[in-house]
Amino acid sequence: MNLIDQTFAKLKEEGRTALIPFLTVGDPDFDTSLEIIKRLEQAGADMIELGVPYSDPLADGPVIQRASERALKGRITLKDCIHMAERAREEGVRIPLILFTYFNPVLQFGLSAFFELVQSKGISGLIIPDLPLEEDEEVRALAEASGIHLIPLVAPTSRDRVTRISKKARGFVYCVSSLGVTGVRTDFHTDIDQFLATVKEATDLPIGIGFGISSREQVERFEQICDAVIVGSAIVRKIEESVPLLSSESTREQGLEAIGSFVAALKG
Repeated sequence: MNLIDQTFAKLKEEGRTALIPFLTVGDPDFDTSLEIIKRLEQAGADMIELGVPYSDPLADGPVIQRASERALKGRITLKDCIHMAERAREEGVRIPLILFTYFNPVLQFGLSAFFELVQSKGISGLIIPDLPLEEDEEVRALAEASGIHLIPLVAPTSRDRVTRISKKARGFVYCVSSLGVTGVRTDFHTDIDQFLATVKEATDLPIGIGFGISSREQVERFEQICDAVIVGSAIVRKIEESVPLLSSESTREQGLEAIGSFVAALKG
C-alpha cells in the first residue's frame, strides 16, 4: 500500500487531519533543506511537499517565486529534488514525501527515466499543476505502474470537471481554496464550503485544501471539513525570514527552531 494511503488510514482511525507543509528544495541550500525537512516532521507534519524550483512557476506567488530563485542560484535541479527524498529517508524521515513540479522539467528529464528514479527514492506522490486532465494519460499510466500517486488540483472554477478529475485521482484530491497563484490570504473563495462539499460528493478519496492558508485559525477552520490542510507560502516565508540565522553556524539552530515552532503552532 502506498505510504500516503497508509497515513490517511491511520489519521482517520485517530480522528485527525493531516498537516502537509510545502518547502522549496534548495532554499536556502540543499543541506539546509534536508535539516528543515527533518524539523518539519519533528514539529508534527504528516506529509511534506517537496517543491522543485522552476524559473516560470505559473501557480506560485511571489514568496515561492523568490524561494525558487534562491534555489536556482544554487543550481538545484529536478534530479537533486528527487535525491532529496533519498537523503531524507537515510536521515530517518518516515512520513510520505510528495514531489511538486511543473511538467516541462519532467518532460526534459524523460518520462520513463523520471518515474524510474522517483520510484527508487522513496517518493509517494506527485503533483504537476500545469498538466491538464486531457493531457495526462501517459503520465498517469507511468505513475500507476510505478505505484506513485498522481494527485490532481481542482479549483472552485472547475465546476463540471470536478467529477472527472476526482475519479482519476490517487492519494487525495488537492482543492484550491482561492483563485490565482499561491500566497498568504485572509479571505478565501466565497463558495469554498459548497465547493468542498461538491468535491466530497465526487470522490471517496481524502480531500486536502491549500493555497493561502497561513495560521492556526485557518487550519482549524478547514480541518473540520477536510482530511488534509496544505500550507506553503507561509512556511516558505518563515524560511526566508530565517535565512540570516540559517546562514551562520552559531545561529543555525535558532533558525531551524523558528521554522519548527511555526509548523508546530499550525499543527496545534
